[in-house]
Amino acid sequence: MRMKKYIAPTMQDAMKRIRSELGNEAVILNSKVIHTGGFLGLFMKKKIEVIAALDPDVPAPSTKKKESSKVQVEKKQKEQPIKPKVTTDQNVAKELQELKGMVQSISSAEQSKFYPEGLQKINELFIQKDISQSLRGEILSSLLVNYYEAVHHRSEEVLLQKAKDLLLEKISPLEFGGITYEKKYINVVGPTGVGKTTTLAKLAAECMLQKEKTVAFITTDTFRIAAIDQLKTYAKILDAPIEVCYTVEDFRAAKANLAAYDYIFIDTAGRNFLNSEYVNDLKEIVDFNHEIETYLVLAATAKLPDMLKIFEQFSIININKLIITKLDETSSLGSLLSLIMDTKKGIAYTTHGQNVPDDIKAASKDQLLDEILEL
Repeated sequence: MRMKKYIAPTMQDAMKRIRSELGNEAVILNSKVIHTGGFLGLFMKKKIEVIAALDPDVPAPSTKKKESSKVQVEKKQKEQPIKPKVTTDQNVAKELQELKGMVQSISSAEQSKFYPEGLQKINELFIQKDISQSLRGEILSSLLVNYYEAVHHRSEEVLLQKAKDLLLEKISPLEFGGITYEKKYINVVGPTGVGKTTTLAKLAAECMLQKEKTVAFITTDTFRIAAIDQLKTYAKILDAPIEVCYTVEDFRAAKANLAAYDYIFIDTAGRNFLNSEYVNDLKEIVDFNHEIETYLVLAATAKLPDMLKIFEQFSIININKLIITKLDETSSLGSLLSLIMDTKKGIAYTTHGQNVPDDIKAASKDQLLDEILEL
């Protein structure tokens, strides 16, 4: 890619020089007003600084004046654009790195003006999927470099796969996947309305039907009669016992009563997450020790700031992984990338419906990215 900076009195003057030297196929990467000259900050002249670029596959316009063959050869050698496929060349690597930095420094609205067609479509998809502006800019700037490096591999499908690889690299340290069954007690916490009780029943059903283990329930959700009745209904269907706990002493007694069962699934009250007293009360009722594995349940339909606030409120207890519900109720899943990257917590399960024991699956990084990028 050929890039050049122009300083001119007006944008019209700058455009004339760009068309003359780079041709009509040149694109404007950035423009801004600058001040030059003057003395002690006075009498400075306002000028326009424009950075323009030309795809190396597009030839620059020929000069109008006739020149000797020797001058033409020397000039051609001097101005011949470096082929982007020669990735080992230090000048090309430097130029591409400058391009990436330049793209990241430009606002999202300005970036979309000069993306090649394939990247424009990916940018539109990222916006539609609610991928954050910072992450979107970072991935697209890398894709732009890749676009000019791989001359013969610029299809939208190839670029989309490259985008997935870049995102996969970012979330690779996070642990995904379902319950490890290394601990006897499986606990779910979260705000009201995210489907904790239904999700807990799905997890217990999976444990009973697929792992062929005996299960039991404990509920500390004593604030809503309907929640207790709902869990009792699920327990009856699964032929599993249930204990209702009001205090930490009740909880310890329930543990003793259910000691013969392989796994105990614990449901907690879904009260207002903005009330920090609720979370502290939860610690008084549930004995969070090394025997318990805890999952924070969040709805994919929630706004990212709200999900981060929920995580902050519940982070006073040890959260092992996240469970994301209601994937069937939204098509904008990109915020989940920011969620897991900010919280540094992987996803254990995703749910996409109310059916028990169906409509739940163990999460994987590949699956999440395929759903977000529609691969």
